[in-house]
Amino acid sequence: MKKSRGIAGLIVTVLIIGLLVYTTAIGWGRSQSGAMENIKLGLDLAGGVSITYQAKEENPSPEEMRDTIYKLQKRVEAYSTEANVYQEGDNRISISIPGVSDANEILEELGQPGSLEFQTADGETVLTGSDIKTAKAMSGQNQTTGANEYTVELQLNEQGKEKFTEATEKNVGKEISIIYDGEVISSPTVNEAITVDTAYIDGMASYEEAEELASAIRIGGLSLELEELNSQVQGAQLGGEAISTSLLAGAVGLAAVILFMIAVYLLPGLAAGLALLIYTGLVLVLLNAFDITLSLPGIAGIILSIGMAVDANVIIFARVREEIASGKSVQNALKSGFHKALSAIIDGNVTTLIAAAVLWFRGSGTVKGFAQTLALGIVVSMFTALVITRMIINSFYAVGIRNEKFYAKKMKERKPVDFLGKRKICFAVSLLVILAGFAVMGYHHVKENGMLAYSLEFRGGTSTTVDFRKDYSISQIESRIVPVVEKASGDSEVQTQKVKGSTEIVIRTKALDLDQREALNQALADEFQVSDSDITYSSISSTISAEMRQDAVVAVIISTVCMLLYIWFRFKDIRFATSAVTALIHDVLVVLAFYAVSRITVGSTFIACMLTIVGYSINATIVIFDRIREELKARRKKEPLAELVNRCITMTLTRSIYTSLTTFIMVFALFVFGVTSVREFALPLMVGIVCGAYSSVCITGALWYVMKTRTGKKK
Repeated sequence: MKKSRGIAGLIVTVLIIGLLVYTTAIGWGRSQSGAMENIKLGLDLAGGVSITYQAKEENPSPEEMRDTIYKLQKRVEAYSTEANVYQEGDNRISISIPGVSDANEILEELGQPGSLEFQTADGETVLTGSDIKTAKAMSGQNQTTGANEYTVELQLNEQGKEKFTEATEKNVGKEISIIYDGEVISSPTVNEAITVDTAYIDGMASYEEAEELASAIRIGGLSLELEELNSQVQGAQLGGEAISTSLLAGAVGLAAVILFMIAVYLLPGLAAGLALLIYTGLVLVLLNAFDITLSLPGIAGIILSIGMAVDANVIIFARVREEIASGKSVQNALKSGFHKALSAIIDGNVTTLIAAAVLWFRGSGTVKGFAQTLALGIVVSMFTALVITRMIINSFYAVGIRNEKFYAKKMKERKPVDFLGKRKICFAVSLLVILAGFAVMGYHHVKENGMLAYSLEFRGGTSTTVDFRKDYSISQIESRIVPVVEKASGDSEVQTQKVKGSTEIVIRTKALDLDQREALNQALADEFQVSDSDITYSSISSTISAEMRQDAVVAVIISTVCMLLYIWFRFKDIRFATSAVTALIHDVLVVLAFYAVSRITVGSTFIACMLTIVGYSINATIVIFDRIREELKARRKKEPLAELVNRCITMTLTRSIYTSLTTFIMVFALFVFGVTSVREFALPLMVGIVCGAYSSVCITGALWYVMKTRTGKKK
C-alpha cells in the first residue's frame, strides 16, 4: 500500500467514525433517521399497548386456551418479537405489544378474533380455522403482462391439506367461499386440485386488500372465538434509568476494552479499538434499519457482543505476534497473521451463526429477538475484523509506522503446560459441580420450592390493578410502593407497570391466596389510603408458555446438531465435533448448577443467558482445534500426540485468556452499573464466560485426545 493510500485509509476511518457518531446521536432530517433514540424499545423500556380478550365459550378447556395463546403469540410477533401473550383468569387472554401507542390501530390490524370457515357453493364446510397454520399477503408481477399481482399464501397443516385436497378435486371451476364470523369475505374460484400444503388466493386489487384478507384468515384460525374486553396503553416497567445505566456500562466497558487492547497489542490494539467503535456504531444503525425491538436483555446482549467482537482481533494479533517472533518482517507478519487466523474466525463465527439461524426459525418470543441481535453482531464483527481492522493497520504501516516494536512485544518461548496430565482431575471437578447442581435442584424439588427459582414469566401469578388516585413516577413506585407490596405479599420479585393516562398501576406478584390479598389490601389502605373498590385481582399464566419453552429447547438441540455437523465437515473428524459439543453442554450444565445453588431468578433472561453461552463457548474451542489441525499437518513423526495437544493449547492460551477477559470486562460493567434485572443477567453470564474459558483449555483438548487415542489408531 502506498503512503497516499494509507493516509486516505486513516482519513476514511475517521470520517466513518464521525458519520456513525452523528447518525446515532443526532440522525438525519426532520425524522432524525438512524438516531439511537429512534430504535424500537420493548415493553420494559418504552411500554406499549395491552389488549384483553375473553373467550366467547363459557368453559374453554386448558388445551384450547394454550393453543389459542400460542397462535396469538406467533401472530403478534409480526409487531415485535418482545410481545407477550398470557392467560388471565380462566377464560381471558392478555396481549402486550411494545413500542406502539395506538390501541385502535393495533386492534384494527390484528383483527377481531372470530370463527373462520371455508364453504363450498352448497354450504358444506371443508376447512375451519384450526386447519390453517398461517396466511400472508404477497405481491409480484405477471411474467406475461408485467402487471402487478397481489395474492394471499395459505399454509395448511397436515389435516387441512388432506381436507383441501379432497375439496378442490371435487370443486374445480367452482367457488369456495371464505366465511369469517358469519360473513363472506372472499369467494375465490378453484382453478385446479391443490394437493400440497400451500395454496394461493389471487385476484386482489391491492396489497392492502390482500393483507386484510390474510389478517382475517390468521386471526380466524384460533381454537377459540374471542371478544375484546378492553385495551390500554401501558407505561415502561423500568424507565429511563435502565437505559442510561446500561449505556453507561457500555461506554465504560468499551473504553476499558480499547485501553486493554492498546496496552497488550500496541498499534494493532489501537486499530482494533477504532474498528470496535465502528462496529458499535454499525450495530446501532442496523438495529434502526431492520426495525429490531430492543428490550433490556437485548441491550445487555449488544453490550456483550462488543466484548465478543474483540475475539477475531485477538486471534489475528496473536498470530501476527507469533510471526514477528519467528523472524518475519512486519509486512509479511501482518499478511500471514490475517491469513492464518481466517479459518478459525470463519469457523467460530459460522457455528454461532448457525445457532442464531436455527433459533430464529424455530424459536419464538425473546428467543427470536435474541437470535436477531446475535446474528447481527456476528456478521458485523466479522466485517469489521477482517475488513476495517485490516484497512486501518495496513494504513498505519503505509504512512511509515513500520518498526516491529509498535506491532508486537517480545515473546518469551513458553514451555508447554501439561494440561492432558491433569485431565482426570478436570473431568472429576466438572462432574462434581454438575452433579452438585442436580442434587441441589432435587433438594429444592423435594422441599416443593421449585428446582429453580422460577420468575413470573415461567410460573404465572397474580395481577393486581390498583387505582392510587395519584400519579406516581417510576422511581416513586420503586421506592415507595414496591417495598409495601413485597412486605405484604412475601414476594421479593414484584413487577410493576403504569397505565398511561390514568392513576392506575398494574402490580404482578406470585400467586396470592385470600389471606395475602387481604393483607395487601390493608397495607395499601394504610400507606396510600386506597379503598377495596380501587383494587382488582386476577390470576395470570406465565408469559413464557410451555410451547415457547419447548421451542427454545428444540431450537438449541437442532442448532447443536447443526454445529456438530459443520465442525465434522470442516475438521474431517467426528471427534473434534463431539468433544466441542460435549464441552458446550458442560458449560450450560455448570451455569444451570450456578442458578440452582445461587437461586437467582429464572425468567426471560435465563433463556437469553443460556443461548449466549451456547453461542460464545464454541469460539475458544474452535481456535484450539484449528491450531491442533494445523500442527497435525506439520507434526514430527516422533512427537507424541499428547505433547502436540499440550503445545497447541499452550500456544492459544493467551488468546483464550484475553478474549474471555475482554468479554468479562463488558459484562462486569453491566453488573456494576446495571439495574437489578440486568445484574441477574450479568452474574450467571460471568460464570458462563469463566466456565467457557476453563472448558476450552482444560476439557475440549483432553476429550479429543481421549477419543483419538481410544477410538482410532495413533498416527
